[in-house]
Amino acid sequence: MSNDFSPFSFPQLETKRLLLRETTLQDAEAIFALFSDPSVTQFHDLDTFTSIKQAITVIGRRAKRFEQGEGIRWGITRKQDNVLIGSCGFTWNPQEHSAEVGYELASTFWRQGIMTEAVSTILQFGFQKMGLRFVVAQVMLDNIASKKLLEKLGFHSQGVLKQYGFFKGQYHDLEQFLLKSEKLSE
Repeated sequence: MSNDFSPFSFPQLETKRLLLRETTLQDAEAIFALFSDPSVTQFHDLDTFTSIKQAITVIGRRAKRFEQGEGIRWGITRKQDNVLIGSCGFTWNPQEHSAEVGYELASTFWRQGIMTEAVSTILQFGFQKMGLRFVVAQVMLDNIASKKLLEKLGFHSQGVLKQYGFFKGQYHDLEQFLLKSEKLSE
């Protein structure tokens, strides 16, 4: 990765409406509320949460992934109240200078442009500060909103990976999307 990105200092990002920051144990209730909503977990590789302990585990796993240089996940908050309403981030492959993007948002905030604002900001950070060459996303076939988001952000479908994902006790076909760094297309 680029020298501009230190894996030991969590980068806080700001947009017009949002603050993208590290999640902490103070966010456990908000993360539990997010993942205990079946409409949020419908297309996610997590089961719908039934316990606050599951939220605490997610926070710990994200912190460990960041500390070990394997990924980064920003909590999405609105500037006016700093309450977590979702997250977005990368799991990366430093050898290939590539990453996979993931995201989720509380259903009460859907269709307000929040995820477009958040993900476009982390993509810019990924390409400019982390030195990513390309970013992939894998989406369940019925997740139309996610596909539309990716296309809006400039991703292109690479086709369907048959029975590629295994979660919630079964295999799933996943459509793979790709976004290359602008530098590659110059």
